[in-house]
Amino acid sequence: MTFDATASGRTIRVDVRGGDGRYTVSLDGRPIEVDHVATGRHFASLLVGGKSHDLGVEKRPRGYAVALPGGALTVDLAEAARGLSMPARPTGGPARLTAPMPGRVVRVLEAPGAEVAAGQGLVVIEAMKMENELKSPRAGRLQEMAVREGQAVEAGALLAVVG
Repeated sequence: MTFDATASGRTIRVDVRGGDGRYTVSLDGRPIEVDHVATGRHFASLLVGGKSHDLGVEKRPRGYAVALPGGALTVDLAEAARGLSMPARPTGGPARLTAPMPGRVVRVLEAPGAEVAAGQGLVVIEAMKMENELKSPRAGRLQEMAVREGQAVEAGALLAVVG
């Protein structure tokens, strides 16, 4: 998953790969190995470069509030840069929406047979304590919803088909 994150007036490109608490996080192209363990509803422990960091995280409308031992900061995530919606296909055939990362389906927003607009939300997946709304890659009829709420999905798993 790649997105732009802005904190304290600075924007960086963030790419996150991995799963099950072990991630490679690239910050403006510099990779860092991160181990993540949830320690409470809004709390986590990160192991970065052999050092443990405890933090609190709270979802906000445009990103997250992060509490660290030395203070707090707000991290804004640019919606257009999250890379969570599939680009529109140039052909007239069905478009497949797939999971960009491993996670858990928390909400199914549309049922098969529904008419959907390009960019309309179809599924919400939770990954790394973040909820990500995945959007229709094109306008059309939702032919198939391949997942259900509560289901775990792997990166690349088929979520929906829009025709």
